[in-house]
Amino acid sequence: MFIKRDHTKLICDVGEITALFHDALSMEEFLQKIAALVTRHMGCEVCSIYLYYAAHHELVLKATQGLNPNSVNQVKMKIGEGLTGLSLKERRPICEGQAKHNPNFRFFPGIGEERFESFLAVPILRGSVEIGVMVIQSEKKDYFSTEDIQVFRAITTQLAATIETARLLITLNDKKEKSPHIPQDLKFIQGRSGCEGVACATTMVISESLTDMQQAVFDTTKTYTEADLQRALEETEHQLSRLQVEMESILPDVTALIFTAQILMLKDKGFTDSMLTLIRGGVAAPQAVVDVVQDYAMKFNRIEDAYLREKAHDVKDVGRRLLENLTGSAHDHHHNCQDKIVIARELFPSDAIKLFSQKVKGIILLSGGATSHVAILARSLNIPLVISSEQGLLKLDPSAEVLLDGNMGYIHVNPDPLVKAKVLQREELNQNISGLKKMVQENPRTSDGVPVKLMANINLLGDLKAANEFKADGIGLYRTEFPFMIRSNFPSEEEQYLIYRRLIEGMPGKEITLRTLDIGGDKVIAHSDFGKEENPFLGLRSIRLSLKYVDVFIAQLRAILRAGAGRRIRILFPMVSSMDEFLQAKSIVQECIHQLGIERRECISDPALGVMVELPSIIEIIDDMAQEADFFSIGTNDLIQYMLAVDRTNDRVSQLYLPHHPAVLRALKKVVETGLKYSKDVSVCGDMANDPKYLSLLLGLGIRCFSMDARYLPRMHERLRQVSTKECEKLTKEVLAQSQISRIAQILDNVHYPA
Repeated sequence: MFIKRDHTKLICDVGEITALFHDALSMEEFLQKIAALVTRHMGCEVCSIYLYYAAHHELVLKATQGLNPNSVNQVKMKIGEGLTGLSLKERRPICEGQAKHNPNFRFFPGIGEERFESFLAVPILRGSVEIGVMVIQSEKKDYFSTEDIQVFRAITTQLAATIETARLLITLNDKKEKSPHIPQDLKFIQGRSGCEGVACATTMVISESLTDMQQAVFDTTKTYTEADLQRALEETEHQLSRLQVEMESILPDVTALIFTAQILMLKDKGFTDSMLTLIRGGVAAPQAVVDVVQDYAMKFNRIEDAYLREKAHDVKDVGRRLLENLTGSAHDHHHNCQDKIVIARELFPSDAIKLFSQKVKGIILLSGGATSHVAILARSLNIPLVISSEQGLLKLDPSAEVLLDGNMGYIHVNPDPLVKAKVLQREELNQNISGLKKMVQENPRTSDGVPVKLMANINLLGDLKAANEFKADGIGLYRTEFPFMIRSNFPSEEEQYLIYRRLIEGMPGKEITLRTLDIGGDKVIAHSDFGKEENPFLGLRSIRLSLKYVDVFIAQLRAILRAGAGRRIRILFPMVSSMDEFLQAKSIVQECIHQLGIERRECISDPALGVMVELPSIIEIIDDMAQEADFFSIGTNDLIQYMLAVDRTNDRVSQLYLPHHPAVLRALKKVVETGLKYSKDVSVCGDMANDPKYLSLLLGLGIRCFSMDARYLPRMHERLRQVSTKECEKLTKEVLAQSQISRIAQILDNVHYPA
């Protein structure tokens, strides 16, 4: 008889894991506290954490609850050795009801393992990177169930990135590098809008150089003691812990443990002791912080793994915050993103979340396109964003005032007072929520009474509020990749289930379409190890990736199916290029439903399965596809990109990215006609749906369902009332007869809406 164990809290309670950072005094103690936490939740007597060191091909016991504590750092084994080493070698869980009877069992005298019968080892992995193994044991025979194995795998997945950071902090080497920083002023730059909105503030450049941290050492005559540094370390840790808890309550779907690396940095004795050593050698405390932070950042920058290399951003953030708390200079603009316009060459989604948590006013990005993942995220977070190729912005004087006009894509440096007043006044009118709500119809229709569905694209759970306020007819596209992109590890099935359930409950009774993982191209999971590709837009992305890494795909599908029990949900597959891919994905869904039935778990048994129309290959087989798929959703961003062979994030060719290209419009017409022929729903969810310029054209093609970011819904409601389908059909007929892009542009420019 198994003891019932409640695992839910361990998997989902980030607050409890975050508390471990606050209590631990070192990396080793942090790992020890994880072992104790797992032991308690799994209802067993032993939990041991082994870290893998590739240089020696060796697993080392670094923490244990239940075995002899003197065995820590003493028990070592090669990969493949013992049941623990075998688990890592074969990258799978190993569960034994009587472990000592297994010929692979390795006995270590003196560690107190003799009395434990049941054994469960799960490898700690990040993609193809081996981090270590976590082992739990019990005195009872045949103690661990199939459910325990699933839950324990979820736990190791949740903690993998955190444990990897801890391992890295213990083993870093020393080297120093420096690079110059040259300030420079600019006046006006015309970029491209990534997220609408206006911000006016001074700037903070997130550069690759750390020498600007020298500016933080303000008063070299003031004396700081070791006690001052210790106080600053404690205050910094408290701030980060509070920030983590605060962000969890605001953005629960994407902020799990995003400050993990920074909190762990403060627990690393090598990090803090290096500062103390310098202080004892006569170096001023602020300078000691700068020197050590620079040193650690260079260590991270030398690491080959791109995800780990990005930890340099975390150490810089910790350094700035630590300096503020040490010197009492938190008000100084050099080291605080609050109320600043941040300028960066590039950002990861997690960086955008951190900037949001610091109440940044706006972002200027020097890479990527208006449809990049950071731009999409900025819209959900309501952070004005402009994309520019002007490299001189990285050297902008931080004292300069910048007016960021995300509506027009303009950047004004030290703006003229009249220009500033005019832009800010216009934005004030745009932000009038009550005025926006008045634009929304209860049942959206054209001027001649034709009903049109206006759905919302959802990136974060926080988008639900605006979608409901602006009366979205449902969710036409939920981008499930954001929890993958922003977290430091793959979310488990249980974590995804909780996110999807909250999403569905957020729009009760309405139709919800969830797109499966759409990763690749400009949407990269920093913590994954899927391999670098020379041309990622034509590489392993979207449905191809899901079908290759079926375990990731199955976990997501199971979570969606469970969350959809008793609800109106649809599953959308991205980047489908052939009938074979769709049928394979469909069969995996059916197998997941079958398995959930065997497990007696509630789930939706007949979800509608749709195809994202994004590749030219689908256009030519759209008739056949309509006989298998339940619905179509046209992703205009990628469809245009692939039809015209234009990288939409490349400034050198972005002017060739033209939604009104005749080949694109004729492809859309073919999809719509096929949908009507087979009575299959067809919607548009790409950026064309956001743009009023194309509303008449799409209505004329026969589109009656649009899905867009919620912020655009009021504007589309208003435009919809101003057009008639008869006029739209007339316009579309004229446009489709044209073969020249320039002629089509002229026709569209002559379409005017009432003011």
